[in-house]
Parts: sequence; structure tokens; C-alpha cells
Amino acid sequence: MNKTIGIVLIIIGAVMLIWTGFTYTKKEKIVDAGPVQISADRQKTVNWPPYLGGILLLGGIVIVVTSKK
Repeated sequence: MNKTIGIVLIIIGAVMLIWTGFTYTKKEKIVDAGPVQISADRQKTVNWPPYLGGILLLGGIVIVVTSKK
């Protein structure tokens, strides 16, 4: 079980080092006055620090190395 968790942490850490964030589009209502509705697409960005991916990667490696066979 520990080895599986370690491998998952290694994969997530490597992905977080490669992609440091992502952008998505959200539709927001600007005006809602009875039958008239005006909405706009807004781009939102989610970023995380690259060192967080490194910490997860190193933690996963430590868990895999120290897990018993």
C-alpha cells in the first residue's frame, strides 16, 4: 500500500513540475434584468508553485525507497 501511495505521489509531483498551472473558462452573468440576461466568458487561472511538485516528488521517492517488500 505504501509503495502505491509513493508511486502516485511521484507521478503527481512530476506532473506538477511540468505543468505549473492551468486556465479554464467560466461563464458569469453580468446583467440579469427579467427576461434580459447578459453573460460573459471569463478566463480563470490556477497556479501552484513548482517547489510543491518537487516536494511531492521527493516525498514519493522516500516512501517508495523506505517501504518494505
